Amino acid sequence: MRLNKYISHNSKYSRRDADKLIETGEVTVNKKKMTDFGYDVKDEDHIAVKGVPIKRRTELTMIVYNKPKGVLVTKKDDRGRTTIYHKLAGKFRHFIPIGRLDYASEGMLIMTDSPKVADIMMRSGLDRTYNLKIDKPLSYEMEEAMRDGLVLDDARAGGHEKSKIHSMEFEPFVSYEIRGKSSNFTKLRVTISEGKNRELRRFFGHFGAKILDLKRVAFGGIELNNLPTNKTRYFTRKEYDQLHKYLKAIVKMEAQEKKEEQDRINAKKNRR
Repeated sequence: MRLNKYISHNSKYSRRDADKLIETGEVTVNKKKMTDFGYDVKDEDHIAVKGVPIKRRTELTMIVYNKPKGVLVTKKDDRGRTTIYHKLAGKFRHFIPIGRLDYASEGMLIMTDSPKVADIMMRSGLDRTYNLKIDKPLSYEMEEAMRDGLVLDDARAGGHEKSKIHSMEFEPFVSYEIRGKSSNFTKLRVTISEGKNRELRRFFGHFGAKILDLKRVAFGGIELNNLPTNKTRYFTRKEYDQLHKYLKAIVKMEAQEKKEEQDRINAKKNRR
């Protein structure tokens, strides 16, 4: 893990704070001043900021947070807008959000104090479920794309104006359900397997539809249920059990993939 990321994940400092601390020589690695932002922290390294040791967090805590609209999922905002860390209790200031919800979206954020777990889950294909409302009737073309997937060379409609991502591939939706409709809107519950880069806003934006409301209500089998807006809860024992089984399976799968890759490399060397 890069040095600045290590500091932000294991202390009260944001990534930008960490960059400034490294730049000004206030970070030491094994008692030596370190100014290399890209330094890869090793398990045996001793990191300190202003002489205070930064200890790697080993205990795993998971929470569910019901993010309100009009709040950013980031540690700091250059424009001074409200972030989730302004809203969360101080004891959760170092927690890492697993995935994001944009400024205008609300609902479920899973957060953890484990950088390793956050990284595994952010790379996962775990299902995400959303309740949403679009400003027009659902068309045959929309339903066809939800069933079959969609590849767009120009997926800028619905994306952030500063986004550099122009083309996107949308996998078929895991499921969708029409929950209300009129001549002016459609209410849907949809489940997808990724949800990055304003995926749903871009998907419907391609068909000239604007998402009026977007709320995530489930992630990887964990349900938001009746948790009030801007409130948190800890994982239940059952949810922790499910998570540990999932993490164990992922670690086993990645170890097998690594072994197979090494076997291929060795076999290629032996053929030479």
